[in-house]
Amino acid sequence: MLEIPLYALSGFFMKISDDMHDKKNNMVLGTLAGILCGFMLGYLVTISIDAAYIFFGVFLGTFLSKKVNCINHIVTALIFVVIVFLLGFPAIGIGTLAICTIAAYIDEIGNDNKRIYEKSRILKIFFEYRFALKTAILILAVLGVIQSFYPDFKIYGIYFLGIQTFLYFLLFEISYEFAGLKFDAIYDKVYSVIGNLNKSS
Repeated sequence: MLEIPLYALSGFFMKISDDMHDKKNNMVLGTLAGILCGFMLGYLVTISIDAAYIFFGVFLGTFLSKKVNCINHIVTALIFVVIVFLLGFPAIGIGTLAICTIAAYIDEIGNDNKRIYEKSRILKIFFEYRFALKTAILILAVLGVIQSFYPDFKIYGIYFLGIQTFLYFLLFEISYEFAGLKFDAIYDKVYSVIGNLNKSS
């Protein structure tokens, strides 16, 4: 069950990497967190076809929305791609990948978009917590449950996800949000450890 810690830790380090850049402008720690995130996601997509659809979709959606726009994002993406090519590119279809990519793109376009946030509180919550991709994953997972009871149920070109994948992705998101809530405490702790190491050396 490596998927559980990989989903959780990759979400955690993704947020730490983002906030190191956005809040503290600390490129070194942000890049280190990005490297850990990229490595874990790269490994995850090579052991789980469901994760491959989701995170290749996130990668493409983020790239297309031009949100890969700082050094830690670039390093995370490069590590992700390198790990995938080293361990083996998973065989995935276009249909489900396109759905996840479009959903991730919609999330990225709406996230932190003041023009959209000002229109509606519902839209603000929807995009702040990136519900487009969550909704897409949930629908694909529900269709997967239906298919498990009715094996002949298919939609041409669409691979359905397992219901556990939706739960794993929620764990990814919870870890991401937890890292954001505890970021200042984590940052202070990291610097305290670094300071103690410097004193001892």
